[in-house]
Amino acid sequence: MAAMWAQTRVYGVSKPLSLTFDPIARADELWKQRWGSVPSMAAITSIMRAQQILLAQVDAVVKPYGLTFARYEALVLLTFSRAGELPMSKIGERLMVHPTSVTNTVDRLQKSGLVAKRPNPEDGRGILASITDRGREVCEAATRELMAVDFGLSVYDAEECGEIFSMLRPLRIAAEDFSSGTGGTGESSGGRRAADRPSGSAGE
Repeated sequence: MAAMWAQTRVYGVSKPLSLTFDPIARADELWKQRWGSVPSMAAITSIMRAQQILLAQVDAVVKPYGLTFARYEALVLLTFSRAGELPMSKIGERLMVHPTSVTNTVDRLQKSGLVAKRPNPEDGRGILASITDRGREVCEAATRELMAVDFGLSVYDAEECGEIFSMLRPLRIAAEDFSSGTGGTGESSGGRRAADRPSGSAGE
């Protein structure tokens, strides 16, 4: 499987050589010949490739601001909070990444002067991360540029973007990203804590 995968996937996040065929569709054809029809294989490979493409595009937009998309997400999250600050543990839960990734992300933002840290007065061992004035300026500027390119999804209209969101939602519910009973806006109840899962795209 690994050898076949390597022969048919387009590697890297930079623009690949122009091919005269869809390598994922070719992989699907070969898979059918050897193991039978497994639509989920073509689907997951397409999703993984789409993630590479989109991450490369959004990282290219935020790079001039000294950010990665992971750091940008953390800044946005802090702007959403009423006081402009959140406990490190809460950042991990909301971004659904491992605590180690949160520490790395916030430390880098702190070194850039975009975030400050202080002890959490309500938790003797906890740390609060707060966005600085410079952090807000950078977040606003980066957001304007990302919105101008539709976050890399300009090939889809608003309705199609909504369909993509809805289509992936059951997968996220099954992974216990949140409780389906919350409507997507409440806190997750029960199950595995998001911060205890390995880091995903929001990790450094």
